[in-house]
Amino acid sequence: MDLHAWITQQVDHVEAGARDALNEDVFFDVTDERTAQHYQRGGSPEVALRRCEADRRILARHQLNPNFTHEPACHGCGTYGDMDLSNIDNLNDCPELLDLAHAHGITPDVLAGLDRPQPPEPKSWLDQAEDYLHVANLGRGTRPITTSDVPAALRGPRWKP
Repeated sequence: MDLHAWITQQVDHVEAGARDALNEDVFFDVTDERTAQHYQRGGSPEVALRRCEADRRILARHQLNPNFTHEPACHGCGTYGDMDLSNIDNLNDCPELLDLAHAHGITPDVLAGLDRPQPPEPKSWLDQAEDYLHVANLGRGTRPITTSDVPAALRGPRWKP
């Protein structure tokens, strides 16, 4: 589990407690001390749910960049240079996620125990060529036409299947 997944798990936990409190119309009491300080504002489950939504929006912005597949870089931390290289080399180093994790009570021991996202194995040149050809063919949007595809209304007197 990486930092992003750990924070998501914490938000899920708090959100479930807030929804239970909202549905049961009881005082919102977070028994987990790590999240109680962050979410309990006057005992309101509505405030906790809004904070969970805000955290999920931050998590959505700060995730692995799908266009930068050779490194586990954070998509939301911006880019630099002509090649739009990510400002953060590893998702677990994202300052926004580290701040969220702090708010959820992460400890240095927990942080040290989290997995660090690793870049995927590089593809062989043959796999890359096949991917290129597949994308190039999709770009054309056509498939070979055979005579069996010709509508009957267009078949002339000398039509052969």
